[in-house]
This record gives sequence, structure tokens and C-alpha cells, in this order.
Amino acid sequence: MSGKLILVKEDTPLRPHDHVDLVFEDRRVLRFNDPRRFGSIHWQPLGSHHKLIANLGPEPLSADFDTDYLFTVARKRKTAIKNLIMDSRVVAGVGNIYANEALFRSGIRPRRSCRRVSRAEIRTLSCSIKQTLCDALDAGGTTIRDFQSVDGSQGYFKVNLRVYGREGLPCTTCETPIKRITSAQRQTVYCPKCQS
Repeated sequence: MSGKLILVKEDTPLRPHDHVDLVFEDRRVLRFNDPRRFGSIHWQPLGSHHKLIANLGPEPLSADFDTDYLFTVARKRKTAIKNLIMDSRVVAGVGNIYANEALFRSGIRPRRSCRRVSRAEIRTLSCSIKQTLCDALDAGGTTIRDFQSVDGSQGYFKVNLRVYGREGLPCTTCETPIKRITSAQRQTVYCPKCQS
């Protein structure tokens, strides 16, 4: 959401909404800043899982998230495919921006029913999710408003966005105007020609 962790020197003055400092042996500080107070910090013994994360699905970049897993889950749901991949109980960490981009790369419309997505398309989608996230990590993330990495730098994946934030602009592949709809109370964008 809007909170962030930043790595600062020990003598860096506190700013508004700085809530927690974790001080390392080398005197660097990992500072938690959260203006909207949505975040929280929980100390857990090694090997245990806090109740807030106990029901999370696999990490999308892990070996546990693959075609077989996603296809099995999709066959049990009636929801739209975008809602499925944004459900943290199914897969942890695929947010709105990356869901839109992965679906575009896969050629799948966001509102298509999970049950109507073929195994081959699920294979393409699971690979697209992984590749989209890797590309975003390589670019330092996506700075839309106020995102910063722990060292304070902005992310540059925004320049690689093919559909997100491009409503009405021509598709980078076919030049059809990008459409915007609301799905599950989230901005959803897609190319009506490239995605079916």
C-alpha cells in the first residue's frame, strides 16, 4: 500500500509517520514509515507462521507456483481469472499492476472465467506472471505515485507497462485503443484485440 521500509544511517532524523527502527550491528537502520497505518510488524519464532500469513498461497517466483498448481486451483473457481491471480490465498504478491500486465502478455481477458482458461493458456499465464515480476524487479519496481525501494530510489518498470495506466492509448502491439473497466473494485485495463 503506501508504507515503506527505508535503509538509513543511524543519525537520520525522524520524519512524520516513521514508526519503527530496526538497528543493525553496523549501525544502519531499517526504518518503517507508514502514513496510512495499514502496515504492521510481527516478531515470530523461526519456523512459525503468524495467523495473518498462514493462509497465503505460494510466492509467484517459487517452484510451488507452476502450471499444475494454477490450473488445479482455476478449475475449482468460478471467478474471473484476474480476481484469481490477485487472491493472496491463491498466490501471494500479484498486485493490480502486475496482474494487468501478465494477462496482457498472456493474451487473456481479465474478466474471463477461470474455468474457461485452457491448460496451455494457464501455462502461458504462470510464466507471464513470473516474467512480469522478474522484469519489474530488474527495473526496481514500478513507481506510480510514491513507491521507493529501500535505498530511496524509484522503480523504472513504469516505462515498460503495456496496458496499466494507458487507457485510451493505442496498444503497443496492434494499436487498438486500450480499454479500462472496473473489476472487483480495481482498475482493470486490457487490449480488446490482443486479449480474448
